[in-house]
Amino acid sequence: MLNQRENIIKMKPTVEELIAKNKNWKEELTKLRSIVLSCGLTEEVKWYQPCYSYNGKNLIILGSFKEYCGMNFFKGVLLKDEKKILQKIGENTQSAKIIKFTNVQQINDLEGALKDYIKEMIELEKSGAKVTFKKIEEQKIPEELEEFFNQDKNFENAFKTLTPGRQRAYLLHFSSAKQSTTRIARIERAKPQIFAGKGLND
Repeated sequence: MLNQRENIIKMKPTVEELIAKNKNWKEELTKLRSIVLSCGLTEEVKWYQPCYSYNGKNLIILGSFKEYCGMNFFKGVLLKDEKKILQKIGENTQSAKIIKFTNVQQINDLEGALKDYIKEMIELEKSGAKVTFKKIEEQKIPEELEEFFNQDKNFENAFKTLTPGRQRAYLLHFSSAKQSTTRIARIERAKPQIFAGKGLND
């Protein structure tokens, strides 16, 4: 058992290894990393990305995509964003915000601002500031899910006994599909999980 655990630890890449393997954004991620570390956050690899925390709470993750790399703030909506550089990650994202970069000069130009944003985020975390999420009642329920509920009250009860966070994750997952057939297929696949009282990623 111990050997298995040791092997898992050995298999997990370091931040240095992740950045070294990055073909598109090595220089940019190296610069972003140095900026974040200068603010005193704890570094580790999570979800195969460099992630930074304060007192065990995730504050920032560095993302690497085809068109850009970015500094993601988990609670970015709480920042004042005086420079107007934060962007929403997705249509349904309520908390996280991202600052996107396509070259290292952009990062150099914003270095002072980035440090200010990180320090502001640390102070918000110290103060216990929390993001106010929409209540489940305010989340739009897809028509297809309503139809499933009408046909099967046990399924509706199983869904509504899930925790608000799990309900929200399912609603976003179902709603993000553009076609009705895809929404129906997602609901069908999720039914066993929902009846088992489990969340989307459990």
